[in-house]
Amino acid sequence: MASRPVVVKLGSSLVATDEGEPRRDLLAGVAAAIARHEAPVAVVSSGAIALGRRKAGSPRRRLPALAHLQAASALGQAELQQLWQQAFAAHGLHVAQVLLTASDLTDRRPYLNVRDALTALFEAGAVPVINENDATATDEISFGDNDVLAAQAAVLLRASRLILLTAVGGILASPPDGGEGTVVADGAAVTDAMFGVGSPLGRGGVASKVAAARLAAAGGVEAFVAAPESLAELLTGRRAGTRFAAHAEGESAFKLWLRHGMRIASSLTIDDGAVAAVRERGASLLAVGVVEWSDDFRAGDGLLVADRGGNPVAHGIAAVDVAALAGRPRDTEVVHRDRLVLLQPTE
Repeated sequence: MASRPVVVKLGSSLVATDEGEPRRDLLAGVAAAIARHEAPVAVVSSGAIALGRRKAGSPRRRLPALAHLQAASALGQAELQQLWQQAFAAHGLHVAQVLLTASDLTDRRPYLNVRDALTALFEAGAVPVINENDATATDEISFGDNDVLAAQAAVLLRASRLILLTAVGGILASPPDGGEGTVVADGAAVTDAMFGVGSPLGRGGVASKVAAARLAAAGGVEAFVAAPESLAELLTGRRAGTRFAAHAEGESAFKLWLRHGMRIASSLTIDDGAVAAVRERGASLLAVGVVEWSDDFRAGDGLLVADRGGNPVAHGIAAVDVAALAGRPRDTEVVHRDRLVLLQPTE
């Protein structure tokens, strides 16, 4: 793979209307712009749930809300992939379906497998179409939305750019109130006050896109939030929308997910000895150092680790269920050091 790839992400509201009808013309335009680009491009596409809702109908028996979403996703995923196949077929390009869950990036081996598979698809001249595997993912271990997934994919691939497409021209200085807002060109100037409300079809929104762009930038990938009409010029190296400059040195995709993207199920308070062990010696967190916790948690859940003063120490993935802390067994490993990332007091 001679050139660094680009990752392009589309949300549900760009893929489908509020009624769940596909926006074929928009997808065709995106495919045409990508087909003209010489470097490899991966597409992260939402829309499976939006397309599948109208097919799911009324359930015959009561099921958890998550099950209904997963069913809609399974029904809509086939149509979503077919839409992309049709859009790229007009340019003689093949597409490949890649469904991921957050657990695919929490272990080194599947992380490398994903990267190698995507690289092989690029070498075959195919366009990977990536989506979260909503049919099997759960709230406890999910990317939360495809903006975060796109940022993770961009860092994993060491992409040159992440392009987050949105219905407006970028991050607006203030949410538009019946008129047109001013686009903030520099991502460093974006503040929380600029965040609006997400689409009813998706789980993202302006806040999600900003978080994902910052995540990618921290991983060494230049990121943009822009309208679909700007895609062609962004693929040629020009700027449009809101730009988030890449940091000179980036963390791994997994560490960035721990720091920015992981859902927190419980907060643990640890004693001074455990703080020193984790911060200064790079040790795993053991049960003997845990003073208290805010909520029950299970193995695989995200944890915020803090000192007695409430200052953040680390984010990590629980190695055990909360029941394992009963009696404070000294050698029980609560968070392994390889699944832990240190935080600054301000994080």
